Amino acid sequence: MNIGIVGLGLMGGSFAKAVKRYAIATKVYGYARSEKSKKEISELNLVDELVDIKKLKEKCDLIVLAIPVDNIISILPEFLDIKDKTTIMDLGSTKDFIVKNIPESIRQNFIAAHPMTGTEKSGPKAAIDDLYEGKTVVLCNLEDNENIHVNRAFKVFQAIGMRIVVMDSDEHDIHACYMSHLPHAISYSLANTVMGHEDPKSIIALAAGGFKDMSRIAKSSPDMWTDIFKQNRENLLKSIDLFEDHMKKVRDMVENQDYDELKEWMKKANSLHEIL
Repeated sequence: MNIGIVGLGLMGGSFAKAVKRYAIATKVYGYARSEKSKKEISELNLVDELVDIKKLKEKCDLIVLAIPVDNIISILPEFLDIKDKTTIMDLGSTKDFIVKNIPESIRQNFIAAHPMTGTEKSGPKAAIDDLYEGKTVVLCNLEDNENIHVNRAFKVFQAIGMRIVVMDSDEHDIHACYMSHLPHAISYSLANTVMGHEDPKSIIALAAGGFKDMSRIAKSSPDMWTDIFKQNRENLLKSIDLFEDHMKKVRDMVENQDYDELKEWMKKANSLHEIL
C-alpha cells in the first residue's frame, strides 16, 4: 500500500521509519508545513516524497495524522472528499475529543489510534527506528469503522511489532491520564519546584539518577502537552486530586513520625513494579 504521513516529528517520523523497515509501504509520502521541517525530513530521508494534501489524498491508501489533537481536528475538513477505500488514522494522545469531532461522512474511514510510546524529544530529528516495536497501541470505537479500515490498521500495527488493545475512547482517556498525562504533570511540577529552590550550579553538581529519571519527561514539548492537558482536562483534574491526597498522606505520616505506616505505604507502592 501507499502510506501518507501528516506530521513527521517523533511519532510520524518513527512511523515512517517503521513501515519502511518492514517493507509495508510501496511508497511513503509526507506532508509538512514549515520549511525547516521539510528540510530536515528530506535530509533524514524519512519519506520517499513530500507532497501537498491533494496529492496525499490521490496517492495514498492509508493517511496517518501524527500531529497534535487540536491540529487533527482543524485539518479534518481537508479530508472530507477521501475515497471510500482510503483509511485515515490519527496517533493522538487523547481519543474521546477526536472521536466526537470526526465528520460523519468520513467516520467509517477514520481509525482512532494511540500508540502508547514516545520520548521527551520532538521534531523530525527525534524519529527513531524502533519506537513502536514491542509497544501497545490502543484502537478506539472500531464498531464505527468498515472492516477494510480495521483490517488495514491491524495489518500495519502487527507488522511493525505492536500489541493491539481495543477499547472505547472515554475509557482510553481515563487510563491514558493515569499512565501518561498525570506523570507528565508531576514531572513538570517537580522541575519547577527544584528550579524555584535550587541554583543551576547545585542542580548540576547534585542531581542524581532518581531526579533525572523523574524530571526527564519535563523536557517534553509544552505545545503538545498543553494541548493534551486541555483535551483531557476533566480526567486530569480528578487524577491530580487523588495524587494530592497521597502527597498529603505522606506529609502527615512524616509530620506525625508514623514511620511504620510510612514503610507499609512505600511497600504498597513497590508492588507496582512487580505488576510491570
